[in-house]
Amino acid sequence: MDLLKLVGRDREILQEDFAIHNTSLTAEVQKSRFLVIGGAGSIGQAVVKELFARNPQTLYVVDISENNLVELVRDLRSSIGYIAGDFQVFALDAGSEHFFKWLENCEQFDYVLNLSALKHVRSEKDAYTLMRLIDVNIINVKSCLDILQDKGCKKYFAVSTDKAANPANLMGASKFLMERYLLNNSDKIEFSSARFANVAFSDGSLLHGFDQRILKRQPLSAPNDVRRYFITPKEAGRICLLSCIQGGNRDIYFPKLSKKLHEITFAEIAIRYLEAKDKVAYICKSENEAREYLSLNQDLKNWPCYFFKTDTTGEKDFEEFFTKNEKLQMEKYVDLGVIKNTVSKYDNCVDVFLTQIYEMRKSKSYSREDLTLLFTNVINQLEYKDTGKFLDGKM
Repeated sequence: MDLLKLVGRDREILQEDFAIHNTSLTAEVQKSRFLVIGGAGSIGQAVVKELFARNPQTLYVVDISENNLVELVRDLRSSIGYIAGDFQVFALDAGSEHFFKWLENCEQFDYVLNLSALKHVRSEKDAYTLMRLIDVNIINVKSCLDILQDKGCKKYFAVSTDKAANPANLMGASKFLMERYLLNNSDKIEFSSARFANVAFSDGSLLHGFDQRILKRQPLSAPNDVRRYFITPKEAGRICLLSCIQGGNRDIYFPKLSKKLHEITFAEIAIRYLEAKDKVAYICKSENEAREYLSLNQDLKNWPCYFFKTDTTGEKDFEEFFTKNEKLQMEKYVDLGVIKNTVSKYDNCVDVFLTQIYEMRKSKSYSREDLTLLFTNVINQLEYKDTGKFLDGKM
């Protein structure tokens, strides 16, 4: 399947940029020690492969998924083979006391890349999952920096999201606060980040779900009014690597994608996806009709699809990578822009947020409404619309 054609592009981004910068990237990787947190996820694996191929002195990979780590190692051994440096993987929860104790006992890392995140808007539908989202996206970052700032780390990279720009959901708001925390502490340890689009066929994504639906002989379902940008896992890994190695302190990288040329609806992708599998989308008027179609018809050429207007909480009908108030550098790369940040010394929104989070936890009494109100009180840019409906309530 031609992934680029599927998402409406005729070329892979970053090829020219990597041709220009690959020699300096490789030289820096070869002399450096790396820790990749969340390195067995879709983006994490892409980053690890880019680093492994350049033969770093040390490459340690931490992930909560033991099975994904096993597959990562098998993939590397079966494709690239081995490196002269120290390569190890660790099945650790990056928010656990075991991880932080392990990190304290590790030798110095030059670069730490954090690809760990709760990335789904559906994760904010209840208080307890939402509190874990806050843990993973904000508090774990703080705890990690508390250790690294005394260990001579050259750069901390943490992946952000396009949803942090003028956030409309609490997941994006959590990444907004993560960025602010890193900015406010950038005099203690340098950081860079990246905001980018949907990573096509990453674990848990709607496109990955299309594969599962076909495998399980189930209909496809997608909104027809939400437009999104898409990049490949390889492109995501390369954006992270460039930002980490070449980004200045406080830089946030993003892909130069055209709204006119590159935004596409999920419904359009579903139709193209089926065409690539030599199938035709059969449009159904309801979920029930779509489910029943495959049980009543043996013809697998026509595949049932249910497309709908989105009405779930926290959904934007378009994507943006930066705000009108952010200073941009657009000349350094062919396919990447850079947000140039300054220290926000008078921005105490993260401190206020964390103080109240710790108080809620101490009291052991909080609700989703309490957490939502806290987010909206500390982030002026948050335009949150709670419809009372979430993606788990849809097919």
